[in-house]
Amino acid sequence: MKPDPFRLEGLAAVITGGSGGIGSAAAQALAEAGADVAVIGRNRAKLERTARTVEAAGRKCLIVEADVTDEAAVEAARNAVVAAFGRVDILFNNAGVTSPKLLAETSLSEWRDVVDVSLTGAFLCSRAFAPVMADNAYGRIINMGSILSGRGMANRTAYCAAKAGLANFGAAMAFELGRQGVTVNTVGATVIVTDLNRELIRSQPQLYDKVLSRSAIGRLGEVEDVTGLIVFLASPAASYITGQTIYVDGGYTAG
Repeated sequence: MKPDPFRLEGLAAVITGGSGGIGSAAAQALAEAGADVAVIGRNRAKLERTARTVEAAGRKCLIVEADVTDEAAVEAARNAVVAAFGRVDILFNNAGVTSPKLLAETSLSEWRDVVDVSLTGAFLCSRAFAPVMADNAYGRIINMGSILSGRGMANRTAYCAAKAGLANFGAAMAFELGRQGVTVNTVGATVIVTDLNRELIRSQPQLYDKVLSRSAIGRLGEVEDVTGLIVFLASPAASYITGQTIYVDGGYTAG
């Protein structure tokens, strides 16, 4: 019997921003598909909560406290993951922050924080982990983009710049790494309801009316809407998909 191309047994995944929200949900989903998982973040208590969901799925989980904008910390994280698992097959560049302000109100430090975490962090992690993947001729780099990877929105100048840069960075990497067995794709997600933003969505629905009004499905996204795509892109079944931004947005970008 041929192995299931959608399963991840024997593979090791790394998730940045793994302390909650989509990162934590992705860790659980990848573990349930068969992968061991390393979670990288700055809050150990939250990382430990994520680790428990991975271990409940019967897989190993490595906790790495690191700042993805720190080059030395990222390289140390790579060494720790390789020492623990002996390989790296999947990298989910999920770490990101936003600063919902007008251009004139955005300070240079706020701009740098958004761009450094979302874009520079993905650069440092990809540069560190891609050679390990290439050594095994198998790799999946998945970037956490946004519906704003391909369009603008007021009050999100830094975020739009970072997510657009992330998508094109992924496309460029796809050409560099494809012949080494490594694919690179970006997930362009709409607003996803998580424990972190659930109360804000409930109490300030006007912030999300525009997104809802453009949705062909008529609801905001749930983490399960995103994690299915992440597992697929991480799997052997997605071996001929690379350099793409795939939108998970209920039809937001279709019209």
